Amino acid sequence: MKILVFGSTGMIGQRIATELRNRGHAVTGVSRRGGTAEGDIKGDIHDAASLAAGHDAVVTAIAPPRDGTEPEGPFLEANKALIEGLRTAGVRRLIVVGGAGSLQVAPGQDLVDTPGFPEIYKKEALAGRALLHLYRGVDDLDWTFVSPAAEIAPGERTGKFRVGGDTLLSDDQGRSFISAEDYAVAVADELEKNANIRKRISVAY
Repeated sequence: MKILVFGSTGMIGQRIATELRNRGHAVTGVSRRGGTAEGDIKGDIHDAASLAAGHDAVVTAIAPPRDGTEPEGPFLEANKALIEGLRTAGVRRLIVVGGAGSLQVAPGQDLVDTPGFPEIYKKEALAGRALLHLYRGVDDLDWTFVSPAAEIAPGERTGKFRVGGDTLLSDDQGRSFISAEDYAVAVADELEKNANIRKRISVAY
């Protein structure tokens, strides 16, 4: 497949692009400063209509800012521009790198609403939840929203993890973790299998 990856120089986006390339897909990585891998270009998500043309699928690994600014408005506007751009380009398949804050820890309670949720990540998590609501209102694109575990960090690529839905996955010790490498495997698997169209999935050990 020909796949466009927005945010391809970030911690998660870079690993998704690498995983897809290693599987033989033709990947165009897009970032504001340009990437170093062959096929990477300098670009912006607002230019999705022109950048996505001719691709089979798009991955967006653009994250809300953590610099103290209010992330929800510009972040959601960027994703609205992406949605309209894909419609214009005629590209239906989309993978959205989401957050864990909107995953449920109890009936009616999301992780971001629990006492003790780290304040430094709260605005980002709330923006991620708003993003999920945005995509759930889109019925003319084949999107999949992929939420990681509560913790995601560079680590080992094992290829072994669980795939769930709207509930936070955790292990027997109560830890919710996934390596960025295995998260990338889950994204690549979903792109190849198309098993969860217009659904949110979660991945963790």
